[in-house]
Amino acid sequence: MASNTIGTDGVILRDARNRYRTAQREENGAHGAYDAELRRSGGTPRSEVEVRREAAPADVAELLGSEGEVVVRARKMYDGDRLIQLATTYLPVDVAEAAGVDQIDTGVGGIISRMREAGFDQGAEATEDVALRSATADEATAFGLPSGASVLAIDHVGRTEDGRVIEVTQHVLSDGWKLRYSVPLA
Repeated sequence: MASNTIGTDGVILRDARNRYRTAQREENGAHGAYDAELRRSGGTPRSEVEVRREAAPADVAELLGSEGEVVVRARKMYDGDRLIQLATTYLPVDVAEAAGVDQIDTGVGGIISRMREAGFDQGAEATEDVALRSATADEATAFGLPSGASVLAIDHVGRTEDGRVIEVTQHVLSDGWKLRYSVPLA
């Protein structure tokens, strides 16, 4: 089952039901879910990655249980030359260093695979909150949007089996996206 697909109308379907599964993230040597998804749908994935250490925003610091510096992976994600997503990941320093994800290139499967190999498996599920909000000035500029335009924001929180938050990723999507989730009914 494909996770992200690009329709003939250019709309990107982000199917969260399976995008984080190891086989999906590592398919054909992909460096994470985004890379695999775009390749699978015929796109040309490209990312500009910046890695730094800084204090996390207050809400993220609270989730991570960190008052000091965290490792920040800020990515501009493209399909060819078209910017389609901004993603900023915040990780505890000990997790990032142990997993080697404080580097630009995180290898096949991306940060989730590296963290699992280092003993920081995200377990059976992650939580994603989705909100429609106004773009920040930087986001509007990056996407070429007018001031006050709406973007979709997905806050992904990954926890270990014992409940420790080891990843908070804030995805920002411009127009042209459709999100798909499944929920249990019983």
